[in-house]
Amino acid sequence: MKIPRKKMIEEIPGSFRDPSGFVYKKNNILYRQINYFYQDNYDQFINSGLYSELTSSGLLIKHEEIENQSDGAYKTLRPDVLPFISYPYEWGFSQLKDTALLTLRIQKIALKFGMSLKDASAYNIQFIGANPIFIDTLSFEKYKDGDPWVAYRQFCQHFLNPLLLMKYADTRLNKCSGIFIDGIPLDLTSAILPARTYFTPSILFHVHLHAKSQKHFSDKKAKKYPRKISKQTLLGLIDGLERFVKGLRWNTAKTEWGEYYSFTNYSPRAFEHKKEIIGQFIDKKNPGIVWDFGANDGSFSRMAGNRQIKTVSFDADYAAIEKNYLKCKREGDANILPLVLDLTNPSPAIGWSHHERMSLIERGPADMALALALLHHLAIANNLPFAKIAEFFSKICKYLVIEFVPKDDSNARRLLANREDIFSDYTQESFEYQFKKYFSMESAVPVEESDRILYLMKNSALK
Repeated sequence: MKIPRKKMIEEIPGSFRDPSGFVYKKNNILYRQINYFYQDNYDQFINSGLYSELTSSGLLIKHEEIENQSDGAYKTLRPDVLPFISYPYEWGFSQLKDTALLTLRIQKIALKFGMSLKDASAYNIQFIGANPIFIDTLSFEKYKDGDPWVAYRQFCQHFLNPLLLMKYADTRLNKCSGIFIDGIPLDLTSAILPARTYFTPSILFHVHLHAKSQKHFSDKKAKKYPRKISKQTLLGLIDGLERFVKGLRWNTAKTEWGEYYSFTNYSPRAFEHKKEIIGQFIDKKNPGIVWDFGANDGSFSRMAGNRQIKTVSFDADYAAIEKNYLKCKREGDANILPLVLDLTNPSPAIGWSHHERMSLIERGPADMALALALLHHLAIANNLPFAKIAEFFSKICKYLVIEFVPKDDSNARRLLANREDIFSDYTQESFEYQFKKYFSMESAVPVEESDRILYLMKNSALK
């Protein structure tokens, strides 16, 4: 299967709704067009010093103004390029919390420069490693005295609601952000949250009463802004939200994958030898970006990250992702991005015409994928044939480092402990036969003091 080539001009999903402008690629270079509709707000954004303040503080993506690419453009920008695009439904608790705080901080700064965020979408933020950064240059509008924060409801739906559902109900409810593309509705959040949250003033005000108010006014004609709100009151609202979000904590329960390397069946020598082999494979190919699947706490992701390689560290376990992200924050790691991903059901393309948010495959291919201690979980625990696994990996990476775990390995035996062994094709020979349909095998190295084998494979679509 061939890796698709990029088009000469490529519309970037997710920016077509905004009349202020849009993002596109031409000859594989990223551009943002600003329409005349947004001229006054953009001039204020630049001339007031707000752009300089935000970019110099590392809060906003930088751009360069260039010659217009079309007659209909007021300005054409060439923004800095991000290594990977992620989405809110792929973030852990602390990632979502940090993006919420970034949004509130930017809103406070914007007010000092006579501007305000006209929207508060979580999709306006991306990560460079463990550092969230705002990417939508066109989200700012001139502030008028007396106007409320028009993005307040959107902030609650995109940030506050999922955070509260993760904390008080179930962490997996953050996946609802992928169902409701403009954030989790207030009435749904209010209905799911436990009754005791009515006694927390901030939740009562921002969620429960907010939901009732929204329902009350939904069928009534109202003025654009029913009442004036002073700037001081507006800042008080933002400050209150900021204090409340800062105080939110998620108590990570110990899970199988969050504590995986505390209970691994590797001997110390086997584990060290595995690291040596992977390091050699990475050095041999020197990839620009690595995707690590089933990354757990990111131990092997750091082997790439420490080599200054941009690395996306995927795992389905929220506790593992939380542990990984907090470690990245402590160490100031700008190379590793932990994300929640169930590889058996990876993030699909969603939104209008299935074209606003990209699927995982559309965001690739990665230069290299790591699939370590993962194959037996896909094949035995999830009944995925080797042929399907090989085909999938051929779509998402140029080089693949994959670990074959034989059926008599203690972890594989544990998966078979309470079920019938129907996996007669789970053999090294069958594994190699199916993967050779899509990859050429450059190396196969046994891990010392174990029966496992590490493979380095090259996508056959590469010349």
